[in-house]
Amino acid sequence: MKLLLVSLQGEGRTTVSKSATIKLVSGSKYQTVSLEQLKELLQYYQEMTEYTGKQLNWDYKGAAFPYEIIEKEESGTKYLLLQGKDSHLYKYLILGVNQTEDAHQIQIVLPTNSTHGDQAKANELSRFIAKQVEGELHMFNGRIMYFYKRK
Repeated sequence: MKLLLVSLQGEGRTTVSKSATIKLVSGSKYQTVSLEQLKELLQYYQEMTEYTGKQLNWDYKGAAFPYEIIEKEESGTKYLLLQGKDSHLYKYLILGVNQTEDAHQIQIVLPTNSTHGDQAKANELSRFIAKQVEGELHMFNGRIMYFYKRK
């Protein structure tokens, strides 16, 4: 997300170190996704973890999603900044949507100052989102996971 990189540098943060991409392909549940839909998926994730926590009699929601969702716009580019509630374990994740020549895609970005906790949560959230939209996930380590029905 090159445009997000400029935005983050403008806010005094460091550059992007890693990025995962979820491509929406012809076999995906959706062919396009908006930033609002992405935010709704994150809220659904929080609801699911809250329900699980009630069953376990534990605040699982706080442990499973230790971020505050902040909608940002810089230079005409809108994105979601997930700011960690515990600055020692979790700092930032950035999520955005964009259109390439091939397909509509969702990107999850880890800034260079992100923690191991951020990377673990980013992997977890990217798999969850990819499963929900039935997309093709290009993970941070370069591997590809397919969450759509392939023929």
